[in-house]
Amino acid sequence: MTLDQVTDYITGKEIDNVGAEASRQIFEKFLVESKGYAKSDVLVDVPLTVQFKGEDYPSVIDLIVRVEERPFMGITCVAGSIGSYEREILAGARLVYDHIIPFAISTDARDAIIKDACTGKTIGHGLDAIPDYSQAQAILKKIESTILDPDKRSGEMIIYRSFNIEKINK
Repeated sequence: MTLDQVTDYITGKEIDNVGAEASRQIFEKFLVESKGYAKSDVLVDVPLTVQFKGEDYPSVIDLIVRVEERPFMGITCVAGSIGSYEREILAGARLVYDHIIPFAISTDARDAIIKDACTGKTIGHGLDAIPDYSQAQAILKKIESTILDPDKRSGEMIIYRSFNIEKINK
């Protein structure tokens, strides 16, 4: 391991320590040690390809947390203002699978904005507002999978690409 690399808490892989990586490592540990998720519940760098003007733009969503194999939270970890990234992860949570991930979270590992990905409404602020594993189980029992309106898909792709240009150009 070189000085500019860290070992990812979830995957154990060596990764470049750039951008928001320090925030992501703290948040991954928080999910497991404070919120009760297993490392296997947390997916890292989940691929998402959006189309714009006929071209594919591959990118990744920082983290997706699953509960009993069902996607529950899409998360972007940032080094700057979490409010600047909430629309990006909202679009990502709507696009990454054939159904909308219920919650979209923007975090710097010290604070968080939690959004209902179906409505786009902010439903919580702060790390304490992030559901723990048992709360997530209860929530998922009450909600059904929602498919994004096909007429809104291209608009969400444009939003995601616009906010996520630095990951797309890696």
